[in-house]
Amino acid sequence: MRLDGRTALVTGGGTGIGEAVAQRLVSEGARVCVVGRTAGPLDQLVASLPDGTAIAITADVSERGDAARAVAAAASFGNGALDILVNNAGIGPAGMIEDLDLDEWDQTLAVNLTGPMLTIRAALPFLRRSSAPSVVNVSSVAGRRAFPGMAAYCASKAGLIMLTQQAAVDYGSDGIRFNAVCPGWVRTPMSERDMDVVIDLHGGDTDTAFARVSRDTPLARVASPAEIASVVAFLASDDASFVTGEIAAVDGGSTLLDVSTLAFSDTAASPSPSV
Repeated sequence: MRLDGRTALVTGGGTGIGEAVAQRLVSEGARVCVVGRTAGPLDQLVASLPDGTAIAITADVSERGDAARAVAAAASFGNGALDILVNNAGIGPAGMIEDLDLDEWDQTLAVNLTGPMLTIRAALPFLRRSSAPSVVNVSSVAGRRAFPGMAAYCASKAGLIMLTQQAAVDYGSDGIRFNAVCPGWVRTPMSERDMDVVIDLHGGDTDTAFARVSRDTPLARVASPAEIASVVAFLASDDASFVTGEIAAVDGGSTLLDVSTLAFSDTAASPSPSV
């Protein structure tokens, strides 16, 4: 119960990584305000958690007013305090620079980069009141390495990494820690939809698609949302009290590899059965 008595705000909290983060934080003693644009999944998540441990707020944190309203609701739930902010909301439309719809570019940056900035700005007065304030931003391996045909997503996630480090420098004197996690492939409803592209190209089903995208990584499998949530919980806790500005890869080792060296290995010859 290392988060006992603390209050957290988790954006994009209805499904996938956000849902797992909310569940993990509650399991460690925190009270959690989950935020998302669709009420149904949020309400189902809150109903599944112990009474009094979570509330749901329907909001679009890329909108200034909604971000401030969500933060205020979380602080009210915490009796005026906010200890943990997890910026997880994100979208990822495909497209290269020359063919990406400009409205999608604007929306991707609004959700993935401007949204975290807005929630951080709204949360700062409350975080300063906390005895152990922590912000964890969910970026991506796509913020560290290019992903073919994902210009807006990669640019926004790279920006989120630098926003994390900038905030760690600017607000370290306030005792507020800022860190980011960079997941690789995680089995979520969103990534399962992404696998449709792999299936169209190579055949098979969702399981074989996940095996294909992970077969050349050191651990040769994709992550569960709970595995990402465990790292978020660590960074939010006092166990990481001297960690700030860290960009933690939670990717099974995928960003360790120079892909040009795979020709020297016989382990990349066939997909791993593990998914």
